[in-house]
Amino acid sequence: MLGLAILALPAQAHGPDFNRGWQFQRSDAPFDTAVFDPDQTEPVDLPHTPRIEPRIVNDQWQGTAFYRKTFIAPKAWRGQTVYLRFEAAMNVARVSVNGTEVTTHLGGWLPFTLDLTPHLRPGGRNEILVRLDNRDNPITGPKPLAELDFSTYGGLYRGIRLFVKPPVHLSDEMLADKVAGGELFVTYPLVTGDQARIAIAASLRNAADREAVVTVQHRLFDGRALIGETRGKQVLLPLSEGDDRQEIRLSAPKLWSPRSPHLYRLVTEVIDDRGRVDRSERQIGVRQFAFTADGQLLINGEPTFLRGVNRHQEYPYVGYALSPQADYRDAKLIKEAGFDYVRLSHYPHSSAFMAAADALGLVLIDAIPGWQFHNPDPAFEAQVLQTCRDMIRRDRNHPSVLAWECSLNESAMPKALVHAFDGVVEQEYPGAFSAGWQNDGYDIFLQARQHRLQHYEQPDRPYVVSEYGDWEYYAQNAGFAQDQWGDLKEAERTSRQSLGAGEAALLRQATNLQEAHNDNFTTPAFADGYWVMFDYNRGYADDLETSGLMSLERLPKFAYDFFRSQRPPEERSERSSSGPMVRIASHWTPRSSLQVRVFSNGEEVELLLNGRSLGRHNPDQGRISSHLAHPPFTFEVDGFVPGTLEARSYIGGALVAQHRVTTPGPATALCSVLDDGGVTPVIGDLIFLRARLLDADSNPVPDQARIVSFAPPKGYVIVGPHTATAEAGTASVLVRVVAARRSQRARLAAAGLRDVGVCPSR
Repeated sequence: MLGLAILALPAQAHGPDFNRGWQFQRSDAPFDTAVFDPDQTEPVDLPHTPRIEPRIVNDQWQGTAFYRKTFIAPKAWRGQTVYLRFEAAMNVARVSVNGTEVTTHLGGWLPFTLDLTPHLRPGGRNEILVRLDNRDNPITGPKPLAELDFSTYGGLYRGIRLFVKPPVHLSDEMLADKVAGGELFVTYPLVTGDQARIAIAASLRNAADREAVVTVQHRLFDGRALIGETRGKQVLLPLSEGDDRQEIRLSAPKLWSPRSPHLYRLVTEVIDDRGRVDRSERQIGVRQFAFTADGQLLINGEPTFLRGVNRHQEYPYVGYALSPQADYRDAKLIKEAGFDYVRLSHYPHSSAFMAAADALGLVLIDAIPGWQFHNPDPAFEAQVLQTCRDMIRRDRNHPSVLAWECSLNESAMPKALVHAFDGVVEQEYPGAFSAGWQNDGYDIFLQARQHRLQHYEQPDRPYVVSEYGDWEYYAQNAGFAQDQWGDLKEAERTSRQSLGAGEAALLRQATNLQEAHNDNFTTPAFADGYWVMFDYNRGYADDLETSGLMSLERLPKFAYDFFRSQRPPEERSERSSSGPMVRIASHWTPRSSLQVRVFSNGEEVELLLNGRSLGRHNPDQGRISSHLAHPPFTFEVDGFVPGTLEARSYIGGALVAQHRVTTPGPATALCSVLDDGGVTPVIGDLIFLRARLLDADSNPVPDQARIVSFAPPKGYVIVGPHTATAEAGTASVLVRVVAARRSQRARLAAAGLRDVGVCPSR
């Protein structure tokens, strides 16, 4: 099991846990006139969504939400600086402290920070009241919900952090609002295999009314070993700010890359002349991104192609209100699917997901909110430019970020706005790469395959196939009027296939992906991103968008294993499942195709039926000619015979992986599993509780849809409905961890099936 250290956000001088003990009220009244009524509230903890939505969200709630917290500020806080940081609040937030309105913040995907110090009553009772509005907003965008290709949800869905700091401290990068400044900014002026220079810019604040002599000390650790340090001294005037710049030099650095995502631990201490310390700790990765003249990506000097995917951050029922561990599980699933790159579509994702990408070796393109919407109002343009600044300030120290998509996706942006976006990226992170979907001013050109098929020109800059595999198989247009549902193709041709749609549908999806991914290699792209990793809800549609490689409940379709097979077998990771693999894309029932497709990254694959070999294929036999690293193997079976199909994968003549599929009988039983994805659950965490259909011989039964009722194990509560319909033999409900002492045993019920307890490991 993976522990929680890998999930940690940058550590600073925290106060009490501010995510517990809030009062929540939902109101349909207008934002400015809604009245908070403490008698109409319910107790909640953060992260929180304003309404538990159905699995298929066809009427997402929009309105006014109130969050109130009362607390006693310790007397020890007197003379300290107290910051309150909201990690995200959808979408307009008005915050009052002790009855005084302190700020109004626009935008629902990035943090904002308050200096509570002048408003607090140390030793007394204090109140924070947050008024939220998640309705459509023409200044923040991205588009009215009824026309939007995703859902936006609401609430204080990423939690809050309270910091209690001495008078002299590192500033907060969001509150400081300083170009290329605030808190810490770590860059790497020199990166080679022999040496590296780590430049650390610290922004300091003296909140005291006296001059302070300040020591800034940075220490770099590799595990527990101290491998570098530096310190400097300066004088800060009363009520002033200052900057500190220092360097640490390393010999033979361990570099960060997708194959080897090595992270160092940087500990920074700001010490005043009275010995008071403000301490910050974070993980950093030493790496260099560069491009050749012909647009090839170099990571630490190594030519690299990035196979990737787009991700929406949505979970069923809770919308965006994921736990940090759930974000990590998503990143782990993406890495295990064979991907090294994620486009964060179409908005900034959580800091927890960014940290997971750092730890797992996922390269990111970080995007501002935007989708087919541009408002010529100067207030809108000012808002989106500030959002670009805020995103870079929050995420600039993550080694995983390759480029900044400060671009309104699929929106007709004026050239002046494109140049302004590109300028903001250069100001906030000199030398960094901007990226956008218009080929007229960004460092990197992002183009979806459906657009390329209609208007492709040889790019004159680094090029990414930003989306592929979905829309070009769904409709015969470029996707700019998706809510009009024009020119649809027949259902069996599309990549939008639910997990329960059956083998033929899932094989069609996999075929589309193979074809499209193969075609991307005919372009000069240094990366491509399949659309999309997980099924998701949309504002303009009353059904799920099902082009995901996994269902909304994070269960894999056949195409997931296609991408797994594209990762070289020699690549292994301590933090995710990788290495040699083989997978049969069949449930082997009387309705199964007699052309059995097998995904593997081995050199040879043998398929057996009931112990009899049906052939052993090498790379020149039974494969589709293509540019793929590991095209699928296809075996012809003369006729259906019930029993067990077994695939064996070989490298250098040695057996390296096996997979078996057995023809199931009728479902007779159910077993349960708490699917934590190998990440240890903690209180407040969200995981899926699953029920698997079994036949009399305990074989999975993937072709029956049964309604299953769940009673959760001790220490868990169900979020959303207590019943679920099985897809491909598995039913899932979402549960929240509520106690430290927990059991694994759920109670299941379905007509004609017996509950046999916890599923055996497999």
